[in-house]
Amino acid sequence: MFSKYYAGAAAAAAACTLAMTCLVSVPAWAKVSAEEAAKLGNQLTCQGAEKAGNAEGTIPEYSGKWLGKPSGLAYAGTGTPYTDPYADEKPLYVITASNMEQYAAKLTDGQKALLKKYPDTFNLPIYKTHRDWAYPQWICDVSKKNAVTAELVDDGLGIKATNGSSPFPIPKSGLELVWNMTVPAASPREVGTFDTAVVNPSGGISWAREFHKIVLSKADPKNRVETTGSAAWSYGEKLVPQRDKGTLTYARVPYNYKSDFLDVWQYSPGTRRVRQLPNYGFDQPGPGGYTTLDEGQIFNGSPERYNWKLIGKREIYVPYNTYKLLDPKLKYADLLKNKGHISPEYTRFELHRVWVVEAELKPGFRHLYPKRVMYIDEDTWVPLLGDNYDARGQFWRTVMNHMVYAFDAQTSWPHLAVYHDLVSGSYIADRLTTEQKPVTLVDDGSLKEEQFSPDMLRGAGR
Repeated sequence: MFSKYYAGAAAAAAACTLAMTCLVSVPAWAKVSAEEAAKLGNQLTCQGAEKAGNAEGTIPEYSGKWLGKPSGLAYAGTGTPYTDPYADEKPLYVITASNMEQYAAKLTDGQKALLKKYPDTFNLPIYKTHRDWAYPQWICDVSKKNAVTAELVDDGLGIKATNGSSPFPIPKSGLELVWNMTVPAASPREVGTFDTAVVNPSGGISWAREFHKIVLSKADPKNRVETTGSAAWSYGEKLVPQRDKGTLTYARVPYNYKSDFLDVWQYSPGTRRVRQLPNYGFDQPGPGGYTTLDEGQIFNGSPERYNWKLIGKREIYVPYNTYKLLDPKLKYADLLKNKGHISPEYTRFELHRVWVVEAELKPGFRHLYPKRVMYIDEDTWVPLLGDNYDARGQFWRTVMNHMVYAFDAQTSWPHLAVYHDLVSGSYIADRLTTEQKPVTLVDDGSLKEEQFSPDMLRGAGR
């Protein structure tokens, strides 16, 4: 989850509606009883999802049959393209503007808005739902420990938990869901070059390219410690456009936004100076000006500006197992040929249960999005869809976070985020990689926490 936005956009720091969502006084409700925690690995998966399918059979029972590469599937290993294990499947049906009312109960406001605005080109191809991926045992062990020990601290601006897994496998509040989606079980690192396309309403494209590397403090199975200090470190180098080439960014992400802070520094090749970027994040503009910095992969950074309301679970069509979007044969020109959205023939949507959390701006705070609704996958804690509303309460922007299971890292990996502005008609396709070398996720020991610092920027700049 700690994507390049922690070197850029997701490096951002990010009256109670219900008692459980109030940031003024947050009890330690996260500690569930031993009896409830015993459901993990039984009625629930070790990450807290319902094992059972739905009554209609359209969501299957969790199988968790694959840990790592599926048997018989060709895959050359870390640093090579992932093979699509579902490549032979065809859509069960396609949701379009003409038949969307039939499926409206399982669509978000954002999906409905896209179908209405682009009736001739946008659609949702719906595939068979799969719940085939398992987590390593050490992550499951941490999850079970966190269920009875993890808690929110400092008015919900920090957590006390054991690193290596989502802190709250059986969440009881909106804030606990926020921490689950921002510090989930994840790859120990992410190293690669990513492209960003800002597509204007007429179809013209502005490009950005960045190399980044990220290391997480919590992903070492031999280093399962309390979540104190820093959660992640990142380094980013801008390669495109030419005016930004050579700009370097360092970011350190904390586990507690009250006792600590998001620490971001930047090296400018023009001045050859390294400077700290205070108050970086929240609703400062992201790529292209059509996103906010705390919108990276739905949400990141400090939760301090919002009251977080746990709505519950819904069955929603979400982007899932989107291996086609990682196929090296896929050219950007084909993916970005439509106005307003990426080409739907390369996408894949499945029906899954998701947690729904609603964010409402607290009195005395400001943000471009006074209201936000986020949809978080119950099996992985990855936020897959996000809807954002303006100050008038009108729907404005929607985000789709495309995800695959990374065989080598043995975890889910959100690899492409698409941001749609329904007012302007612009969209941003971020973290494109098919015309770059595949991203490396597995830790080879070459990245150390101590390598990441403002001094790192000074050395790299020279």
